[in-house]
Amino acid sequence: MTSPVVVLIGPPGAGKSTVGALLAERLGVGYRDTDADVVATAGRPIAEIFIDQGEPHFRELERAAVRSALDSHPGVLSLGGGAILDDGTRALLTGLPVIFLDVQLADAVKRVGLDAPRPLLAVNPRKQWRELMERRRPLYTEVARAVIDTGERSPEQVAEAILDALELRPAAGDAPRAAHREEQA
Repeated sequence: MTSPVVVLIGPPGAGKSTVGALLAERLGVGYRDTDADVVATAGRPIAEIFIDQGEPHFRELERAAVRSALDSHPGVLSLGGGAILDDGTRALLTGLPVIFLDVQLADAVKRVGLDAPRPLLAVNPRKQWRELMERRRPLYTEVARAVIDTGERSPEQVAEAILDALELRPAAGDAPRAAHREEQA
């Protein structure tokens, strides 16, 4: 299995995509988003998969996308917000450099709004978001090596915090490395 340099997890609006791409650029590695992998494999948007085939089917597709990415992608990887709900996906993340990008509802709304097509936020999105986070936050922290609050930080500041948390400071011409394996919060 090829180990990614960093795996980003967190809710919608935490900055996984923006920070992931920026972090990959700084480290000189590729960036991959497993939600995009699911959409490409299924040939349809995630919302349609939820509606037509249900959440359990989507989670199976998502687990397969995470497994494939972990096996083949040695860069920065971001997972969909609910990927950690699946026991098998959480097991795949054991021992990896996982960062939980945390965000409060008000900041998430500023970034992505709540009118985007998100199947689990279709009815009363603010209440749904809070309930999702009550369920997901313990799972995010269970698999994360570090928790980074993104609320008041720019993407650049979040990327720097991740580099510090994982002690990823490549020298010019050196490959990135993860030297720190202890859990931080």
